[in-house]
Amino acid sequence: MSRQKCLKLGVPKGSLQDATIKLFAKSGWKIGLHHRNYFPDINDPDIECTMCRAQEMPVYVQDGTLDVGLTGKDWTLENQADVVTVSELVYSKTSNRPARWVLAVASDSPYKRPEDLAGRKIATELQNFTRKYFHDADIPVEVEFSWGATEAKVASGLAEAIVEVTETGTTIKAHGLRIIAELLQTSTQIIANPSAWEDPWKKQKIQQMNTLLQGALKAENLVGLKMNAREDILPQLMDLLPSLTSPTTANLYNKDWLSIEVVVEEAVVRDLIPKLQAIGVEGIIEYPLNKVI
Repeated sequence: MSRQKCLKLGVPKGSLQDATIKLFAKSGWKIGLHHRNYFPDINDPDIECTMCRAQEMPVYVQDGTLDVGLTGKDWTLENQADVVTVSELVYSKTSNRPARWVLAVASDSPYKRPEDLAGRKIATELQNFTRKYFHDADIPVEVEFSWGATEAKVASGLAEAIVEVTETGTTIKAHGLRIIAELLQTSTQIIANPSAWEDPWKKQKIQQMNTLLQGALKAENLVGLKMNAREDILPQLMDLLPSLTSPTTANLYNKDWLSIEVVVEEAVVRDLIPKLQAIGVEGIIEYPLNKVI
């Protein structure tokens, strides 16, 4: 394989690893991991994969070690990386919603607002972003890098507050902490090296990847429904179907019945099917979707 026809893809290692590999599989790319190997296989001869931490991904994409990678918006900002943001992919290890970096203090502390922390110590892994946030707000604080177990820093007296990432806030609360401000909403991004983005072949390959990944994400909460219905109940049926687009209809052979196919939110199906049956719809089939583009 020619190096000129190779896209160097960075896959985030860690908490997003399994969700990312699953998303790529739905998009048509099978990534095969090897024990203690940072270079997984992929079923595309034009792509070479490298595993690296999401925190480091912007650095490797910026310097050209990687052409494209998936990382968090937070780590792109933290590294102040000169990269092209291709798109956002709203997915995570637990839910399809952006994670939040929040400012948290002890539940019984007197601090109510960021301003109350003037002159205090804040522990976080997102050190550069946090320092800039408080500098821009003209609040003098000491920002200390946390190597892990950040939630415990307040309880142990090592800091008066932390800046930590959360989706639901459950872990923050479980550690006896209280959120007093949200500093940043972050989601996964596809980022590209500027030189790679200017290369027509690589740009087309990255755009193809983005289109299919977005299509797989869009399909995650959708299902397809097929059903048969008499022509005379079609107006009632159309009133019930919350479709992504207008339903597809076709006449059944030698009958005054229609075959109908539609894409709907998976969450509505449990209530929709009994309503369809009540007006005389038959032969209802629900099926999963890999991509909606």
